[in-house]
Amino acid sequence: MTLIEVLVTVFILVVGLLGMAGLQSHLQQSEMEAYQRSQALLLLQDMAGRMTSNRNAVAGYVSTGYAAGACPASTTTQKDRDLSEWCNAIQGAGETSGTSKVGAMIGGRGCVASLGSGQYLITVAWQGLTPQAAPPSSVSCGQNNYNGGNCVNDQCRRVATTVVRIATL
Repeated sequence: MTLIEVLVTVFILVVGLLGMAGLQSHLQQSEMEAYQRSQALLLLQDMAGRMTSNRNAVAGYVSTGYAAGACPASTTTQKDRDLSEWCNAIQGAGETSGTSKVGAMIGGRGCVASLGSGQYLITVAWQGLTPQAAPPSSVSCGQNNYNGGNCVNDQCRRVATTVVRIATL
């Protein structure tokens, strides 16, 4: 009888440990998703600040996003410097591992769209880890760039947006 009790105890312990391992894995995914979202929100506020401080050239900030490694090289004007620095920050240039940029979101991409009447939609898009509900189709930044593997129909595309209003003075 004692041997059966020990076997049942070991079985219960193994099931509990496997459950804890699964929970740990899920927590790490959630932590990474939260980290990426916080990075995106910081980068949104960064570009919003850059645009409001350079309100005379704000129309030049409009872009459909930059592919990985295709950041603007020109730094002759404040707008050019802002776009170049923002693009590099989105791609993770703040932290590197060897030659890889790892300081931001996976597959980060930033877009600025004009909504008219001095309003601009700033969007940061990135690759999520697991499929979820796709962002609205009205937010086109990074659309169809994050499909593959277990992700289809933009279910791994994550976006964060904000609207900046620039008054005409």
